[in-house]
Amino acid sequence: MADFDLAVIGGGINGAGIARDAAGRGLRVLLAEQNDLASATSSASSKLIHGGLRYLEHYEFGLVRSALNEREILLRAAPHLVHPLRFVLPVNAARRSPTLLHIGLLLYDWLSWRKILPGSRELDLLTDPAGDPLRSTFHHAFEYSDCFADDARLVVLNAVDAAERGASIRTRTRCVRAERGSEWQLILNARGQREVVTARVLVNAAGAWVESITEAILRQQSPQGRWKPRLLLDKGTHIVVPRLYDHDRAYILQAADRRVVFTIPFQDDFTLIGTTDGRFNGDPAAVTPSGEEIDYLCGVVNEYFRKSISAADAVWAYAGVRSLYDDGRGKAQDVGREYQLVLDERPGEAPLLTVYGGKITTHRLLAEDVLVKLAHFFPRTRPWTAKSALPGGDFVYDGLETLTARTLRAWPFLADDHALRLVRAYGTRIGDVLKDVASSADLGISFGADLTAAEVRYLMTKEWAQTADDVLWRRSKLGLRLTDAQRATLDRFMSQS
Repeated sequence: MADFDLAVIGGGINGAGIARDAAGRGLRVLLAEQNDLASATSSASSKLIHGGLRYLEHYEFGLVRSALNEREILLRAAPHLVHPLRFVLPVNAARRSPTLLHIGLLLYDWLSWRKILPGSRELDLLTDPAGDPLRSTFHHAFEYSDCFADDARLVVLNAVDAAERGASIRTRTRCVRAERGSEWQLILNARGQREVVTARVLVNAAGAWVESITEAILRQQSPQGRWKPRLLLDKGTHIVVPRLYDHDRAYILQAADRRVVFTIPFQDDFTLIGTTDGRFNGDPAAVTPSGEEIDYLCGVVNEYFRKSISAADAVWAYAGVRSLYDDGRGKAQDVGREYQLVLDERPGEAPLLTVYGGKITTHRLLAEDVLVKLAHFFPRTRPWTAKSALPGGDFVYDGLETLTARTLRAWPFLADDHALRLVRAYGTRIGDVLKDVASSADLGISFGADLTAAEVRYLMTKEWAQTADDVLWRRSKLGLRLTDAQRATLDRFMSQS
């Protein structure tokens, strides 16, 4: 008998979502991730839970409808991580017809299944506060709804839920070889420690590494003999600058190349700007923002906003590589965003399912579809995630303020901003983070901002955090606020704990 029913390679949003869904169906699940959870593309996104308004231009109505329907499912499942956000779209008639924009937004509203999020409307930028930060040439805009999320924490909480349902989550564990017989035999290496495990079915959800793993680790070829690459890598760069405006709405700006650029309120004091879109060739682990990409983002913003920015204003810049299924369309921005699931079944051999593409927004649907593809191997399982909260998300979608007030009553020595940040990160599980904390002294060492030893110990014990970067850039975004010396102190503390 195999050690696991299902083994998943890749600890991004797809892999974690698949592990969660499968574990919740009673399957024995292994997830192996070579680095930290969400250490690549899944922490380098625009952090939007959205239908993808611009995908309507490519007639991807099915993708848009599915993604729109997922917005409120994820908002209810993780109201601490997923928040409604209104987007302002200034009309730039030289880029797109106002009439077409209006029709597109009406279609966006019509395709969506909305019970919480308000629909679109027109704005007069001469009277609405949304016009204040914009150049005076912009008089008219549309406004619509989508959601914003903490992308990396969504990954982590999918993995936490999977583990609590019995999955084995192995971070910093590389699959170095896989032998395919009637079962898969996987050779794992975790910091020099070698382990051999077996699985009935293998899912390759390694994102940008999916085909390198197929060739080098799984050593698979197509039935015709030669492996035909299907993966297109698409690089996206983002920058974070000090807050550009005072209100809490985002903007979607039309660029001259028909791309769009978002400006999004971020971490209270900043604005997130992105993204670029272009084919990437090279090692996905070495992707970095280029000066040209940063200048492009600044240029688009400067075309619309009164306040001018440059690369010198960026307090953080990051880049990620999206893995897309190459449908031969040419430009990366024209390639479809639909995910593709390729099942390789051969007589007498264990099956292999390969995941191409996927979006943060549709990760739950993707996981369901994976289990549908594998239903003949795992009969008598049923979908369950649509109405199930992620860890800490078991409260009403608009209950963040109430939960924060309750937190301040229970731990009155917390500052208001500290309590709000903890609630946004942990939801109803804040009691687990602070279970041994009866006074401010019990929080332990303060590493900077409001990060304390009590929280770090929780992240190490419950969320697989092992380094300062795990805590500061994936379990939180406090890396924006800590100095290099404070990061070093945190790293020493974690290495000695």
